This record gives sequence, C-alpha cells and structure tokens, in this order.
Amino acid sequence: MTVKEERRGQSNYLFRTLIAAAILLTSAFGLQLVPGLQASAADDKPMFMFVHTADDVKADPAAGTLRLVNVNKQTVYFSDRPERIAGHMTLADYLKEWTAGKDNFGQDPPNATLSVYEGGSQENTLAIVELTNPVIEGADLVYSYKSLGGTMPKSGGATTLFIDMIGIGGGVGVGYHGVGVGLRGPGVL
Repeated sequence: MTVKEERRGQSNYLFRTLIAAAILLTSAFGLQLVPGLQASAADDKPMFMFVHTADDVKADPAAGTLRLVNVNKQTVYFSDRPERIAGHMTLADYLKEWTAGKDNFGQDPPNATLSVYEGGSQENTLAIVELTNPVIEGADLVYSYKSLGGTMPKSGGATTLFIDMIGIGGGVGVGYHGVGVGLRGPGVL
C-alpha cells in the first residue's frame, strides 16, 4: 500500500468515524443512555456537542496535557433532537465559549472521547477524558486533561475529539457567536 493510498484510507475512515459517531451520539443522548447530559423538557434549549479533528495527537501523561497536532481550524458542532442544528465555528470562537455565560466549560469542564487511528491497527484507540485549559500553540491545540477511562495513546495518526454538551445561555446557542439558525452558514438539518 502506498502512502497516498494509506492517507486516503485514513481520510475515508476518519470521515466514516465522524458520521457514525455523530449518529451514535445523537441517538445515545436522545435515548438518555448517559443520564444528566440532556436538557430537560422544561429547559427546551438546544444542547451542543463539539468535534475537533487533527492530523496527530501527542499525550504527556506526566504533565497531563493532550496536544492535537495540526488541528482543524474549524470546530464542528451539532445539537441533539429535536432542534437538529449543525454547523462549524472558528477555533477562536470555540475557545470564547469556554468563558461565555453562566454555565460554561471553564466552570464545568467537559468530558470528551478521544479517537485515534494508529496505523496497522484494526480499531481506533479510545480514551475518555475531562478537558481543561485549552490553548492554541501554533497549528496545535493543547488541553490539560484528566483520564477517565480507556487507553491514552502517546501519539497516533488521524485524531478526532468528541466533546460533550453545553447549553444555550452558558455558551453556544441560537444567535450566539453566529451559531444557530440562519447565521453565517449554520442551519437546521
């Protein structure tokens, strides 16, 4: 297999993984398989999940840092049913969400699932982490993390980070930083 074929395979695998994860996350949260992460019917506010993709990952367990190497400058977000809002925002706007509103990631750090493609492996390596202190360093995004389960790879290949929800008024929401219906490209599915 040539390097070009392997990269094409990684890209196709990453794309399929993103689509499958989005469907699974939406289904799982819709069925409340993860208690406490879905807005109550009384709230009736959209809850947004985020996705980062990167070329590689470097983890330093001793320092408790997770580096997304050459991270995509667009962060994908999507909401749970019934709103079905999806779109993307710049990495800079995503980082503003960490301190926006009353209920934000800075005050209540998110959980995330790290999925890493390691060449020659049949399955992605998965780690569940709690994220804090995001910092952009050149083309990389660095988080402090606490391991909650799974296997943290020291490095890998194509990387996807799925970040749990934040609600409107404490971060992203309709009309906030351009996220929501009819603004700067995002829309209802």
